[in-house]
Amino acid sequence: MSEVKMINLKIDGTPVTVPEGTTILDAARQASIDIPTLCYLKEINEIGACRMCVVEIKGSPKLNAACVYPVAEGMEVITNSKRVFEARRINLELLLSNHRRECLSCVRSGNCELQKLCRDYGVEDERRFDGAMTPSTIDDSATHMIRDNSKCILCRRCTAVCDQNQAAAVIGVNNRGFNTHIGCAFDAPLNTVACVSCGQCIVACPTGALFERDDTDRVWEALRDPEKRVVVQTAPSIRATLGESFGMSIGTNVEGKMVAALRRLGFDDVFDTDFSADLTIVEEANELVERIKTGGKLPLITSCSPGWINYCEHYFPDFIENLSTCKSPQQMFGAVTKSWYAEKLGIDPKNIFMVSIMPCTAKKYECKRPEQAANGIPDIDVALTTRELARMIERAGIDFTALPDEKFDDPLGVSTGAAVIFGATGGVMEAALRTAAEWITGDTAAPVEFTDVRGTEDIKEATYKVGDLTLNVAVTSGLKNAEKLLESVISGEKNYHFIEVMACPGGCVNGGGQPIQPAKVRNNVDLKKLRAKALYSQDSSMPLRKSHDNPVIKEVYDKYLEKPGSHRAHELLHTSYVAKDKFTGE
Repeated sequence: MSEVKMINLKIDGTPVTVPEGTTILDAARQASIDIPTLCYLKEINEIGACRMCVVEIKGSPKLNAACVYPVAEGMEVITNSKRVFEARRINLELLLSNHRRECLSCVRSGNCELQKLCRDYGVEDERRFDGAMTPSTIDDSATHMIRDNSKCILCRRCTAVCDQNQAAAVIGVNNRGFNTHIGCAFDAPLNTVACVSCGQCIVACPTGALFERDDTDRVWEALRDPEKRVVVQTAPSIRATLGESFGMSIGTNVEGKMVAALRRLGFDDVFDTDFSADLTIVEEANELVERIKTGGKLPLITSCSPGWINYCEHYFPDFIENLSTCKSPQQMFGAVTKSWYAEKLGIDPKNIFMVSIMPCTAKKYECKRPEQAANGIPDIDVALTTRELARMIERAGIDFTALPDEKFDDPLGVSTGAAVIFGATGGVMEAALRTAAEWITGDTAAPVEFTDVRGTEDIKEATYKVGDLTLNVAVTSGLKNAEKLLESVISGEKNYHFIEVMACPGGCVNGGGQPIQPAKVRNNVDLKKLRAKALYSQDSSMPLRKSHDNPVIKEVYDKYLEKPGSHRAHELLHTSYVAKDKFTGE
């Protein structure tokens, strides 16, 4: 292996030594000098388009984009000269001249990268470049999100993520010159293309051009309706991310404060989706064992991520038979709440309004699927993102950080450590293995930790000896990686019994509905790792760590569902999927 050549340069007079090939932007950050960016996303969108990162290089007559310009021996860089400052300021003014300015009511106000840069560079309401604006429309056709191109700055971060991370590429740059805008091919509405609803474009957007469809008014209305029993469930990952919306450190577990906030918002029951995550594992582990014993379709592929399900239906329909028929924990929870729990309380299921707090915009699509209505009524009435819950808490005037820690309500607030880790990539696989290993071997002392499937690598593989069975498993997240994994199965290169796929890179902790962190954080902090760490830490401290040990799960089976995989369990907890056209989305 050849030795890496080191380059010596000066940035703002400070000597810096970095490996050859390093950009000026990365070299500056290693020297604790922050050069502003807008279009740049590390390893995803490195195109030098916005010109906010321009710097002076001694001997060069022009300003150069630091994000794409490599360092050279003896180079002298100036990042904060008057010329640089004025160039960045003019860039911001030009962007604003083609930008609909409604910062006071914009969903991203206070968390907008364009707004922050304007504040940093003293750009207030200058209008010397005002004139005609690029014609734009609002696309509100999709169930999960809205695109407002009047706030788009053409950074192309959304298109890069859609293509490079998610392998969907349903949006791109249309037209040229002044008429350039982001949209689907031929400007088709988003609901007519094969968008998988993952929302990764939203968390990549630096402005308010992309945002989730806000359903909070429907929840407020239900909370004020005396005829409704309003029940809320929170997904495993929310406890590890919600605190970021209130200035808390990334990876802070705020489960107790979250429960307290939901009670103060007026929900009648505050439950934990972890309960139905345990239920999902019992059904899915049973399905895996049955398929192995009976020669059923393998590999079995998890079905918890609706973005992944959409992708499979559109792009890999030949794998539909491999998908677990289990509903996602969100949908299972709604089905159980509007059946077993309703009967337990003597309530008409139609009077239960079921709200879910999810890390994922695809959950908004999932709960509207016609096959997700176990009793002839939707399992879930409204799915809110983490961001929407944060806005509700703020609107209600609740001081989140000052809240005491409170516990979930019984009985659907009881869960195990296996359910908590659902929020991280590999978590569903590990939880399922904990149960399957015990069921196959009959050994109650079977392992509870399967660390080979943890971590944020693109694709993780492991082989486990479970009794007489050799079990080959794989875990992936991010749909580009899922594409690569499935192609290896199709080619015969790989042979697995069980595969976990999550649509969002890193799993639900990095979902499209999670708190938005600016590019400066996304480029330099491992969000996935920090958020997942909070979940694994909680799992390791819990007294019960296998889903089938959950006492309420046992009660539900004993008194209502009979056994895993029973006829009633299939009616309530299982579903089906259909092949869709990857060009039309239908």
